[in-house]
Amino acid sequence: MAAMFQFPTDNIPWVQLKGGPELDYDVDYKIAVLGCRPENGTLDMIIEFAPNSHCHFHRHVAATTTLVLEGEQHIFETTDDGEEIHKIRKAGDYATSAGGDVHMERGGPDGALVFFAFHSPTGHLFDLLDSERNVIGKTTIEELAAGELAV
Repeated sequence: MAAMFQFPTDNIPWVQLKGGPELDYDVDYKIAVLGCRPENGTLDMIIEFAPNSHCHFHRHVAATTTLVLEGEQHIFETTDDGEEIHKIRKAGDYATSAGGDVHMERGGPDGALVFFAFHSPTGHLFDLLDSERNVIGKTTIEELAAGELAV
């Protein structure tokens, strides 16, 4: 039996991120930090993807737990030999990762709302990458908690 669930987002303080003409993919998503404990290396947040829009190309450094709350999350993983693997997670799907994943994410045709829980003893969560996989920015718990995003 499929249960209907809607996560209330009206009163959440969002930070909107959009891509510019330098990117060859559509970037349109919002981030909201729900809670963090830098002293414990943890941060919980949600991301709301616009329909068919991506977040920036990145690599998770931290251990990550993901729960799709609404819509579809499309993940395009890039292996070390350049192969691309497309995964689709639907509302209710749960996943964990120890980190190291290089990928793009986007919402499905109706967008997506996705919960993320990160754990990193160093506070380093993920690296933003260019198309050649060079690190162009690093994101930490402290930066996200302060609303400072290096994109």
